[in-house]
Amino acid sequence: MNPLKAAQQQAVSGMELQSRRMGVTAENISNADTPGYKRKLLMVEETRQTSGDQFLASRVQLDEAEGKRDYNPAHPMADADGYVTMSNVSIVTELADMREANRSYEANLNSFQQARSMYRSLLDILRR
Repeated sequence: MNPLKAAQQQAVSGMELQSRRMGVTAENISNADTPGYKRKLLMVEETRQTSGDQFLASRVQLDEAEGKRDYNPAHPMADADGYVTMSNVSIVTELADMREANRSYEANLNSFQQARSMYRSLLDILRR
């Protein structure tokens, strides 16, 4: 396979993964105040095709950590003791994850642009 094309495909795969990661993180942030909401985690697995190419597969898994319990017997989701289980989402953690995913996306984008630039240079040399 063409190494420049392989580099571009790998960068595209990385950008798709980071885009999905940002989507899951945004979903967690938007539900941080929802009682009973469980934080979603994006699990990444590396797969190999028969041609030797590597791709990243991902699946969403729920974080099983318990959320903070608040005493509010008037809340509709209160248990028999009057406690409401809040979400287990930490805004600080989610913002750090979002920043990391954004920077990884930018790194993959730069890699894609460099491969494209090298491909154009190669075509210019071949035209001469």
